[in-house]
Amino acid sequence: MADKIKMAAALLLVTAGVAGFYYLDQSAMIIRVAAVLAGLTAAAVTFLMSEPGKQFYVFAEESVAETKKVVWPTRKETLQTTGIVFAFVVVMALFLWLVDAGLLWAVKKLLGQSG
Repeated sequence: MADKIKMAAALLLVTAGVAGFYYLDQSAMIIRVAAVLAGLTAAAVTFLMSEPGKQFYVFAEESVAETKKVVWPTRKETLQTTGIVFAFVVVMALFLWLVDAGLLWAVKKLLGQSG
């Protein structure tokens, strides 16, 4: 039950930050943006104190750790793969253009139109 209250409080803090942005419409833009950022920051802190927030934080840490384990391709591999994909796209475009032109020609012949 406490987690639900914390989640509702976080939602209310976000709403308060956005409402502050519009309430301070006569103020400088930096103050209006600060109101939104303050609401978002307070909401994030409140959310992270709840059990779902703690679970999300652990998940995020594990995701960063897994991302660091990934063997990313080298620049050369990336450029080669991009070149292959580009060449495939060009070949497929030409193939589809030829099929389309052939079908257009066949339909015109069947309908007795010149062309």
